[in-house]
Amino acid sequence: MKTNTKDIAVVDYFLKPGFIYLPEVPTAISAVVGSSVAVCLFDKKKKIGGMNLYKLPANGKKERAFPIYGNVATRALITMMIHQGSKAKHIQSQIFGGAFNEAVSPRDIGRDNVVMARQILNRMHIHIVSEDVGGSLGRKIVFNTLTNDVAILKTSALRKSDWYPYEESRN
Repeated sequence: MKTNTKDIAVVDYFLKPGFIYLPEVPTAISAVVGSSVAVCLFDKKKKIGGMNLYKLPANGKKERAFPIYGNVATRALITMMIHQGSKAKHIQSQIFGGAFNEAVSPRDIGRDNVVMARQILNRMHIHIVSEDVGGSLGRKIVFNTLTNDVAILKTSALRKSDWYPYEESRN
């Protein structure tokens, strides 16, 4: 009997910067990005997905291999998917974020973050199916790990309501 995805309950999870999440049950993963980047991975055969959220493109020091860095976070998420039984040829990716606001920083770290995501995904032979990157607006994204659907809300300034219902969890 085939399961109807409309009949499956989806849990909510808010992903903070520097974290990776690969849930065991269908989940709506939310994140807020500006210059940071979120990479969503989805195995189209196994119908599982996960997301990372990083702030800086790369760190070359092994003793500082934290998922706050794109080179670490993206490789780690791919490795986690493969350990769950996924094959690279079945994994699709989506990239979000990488905004640039000169008033916040003179360096376009957002562009560097996006470039890092693309490099790692291409090197690991993970197909990029969509992206919403660059520009000057922040984004709230919600990724459904069961369907690979993503909702994107763009904003020129983060408001408390952009974090709803996660206000308490972001402290």
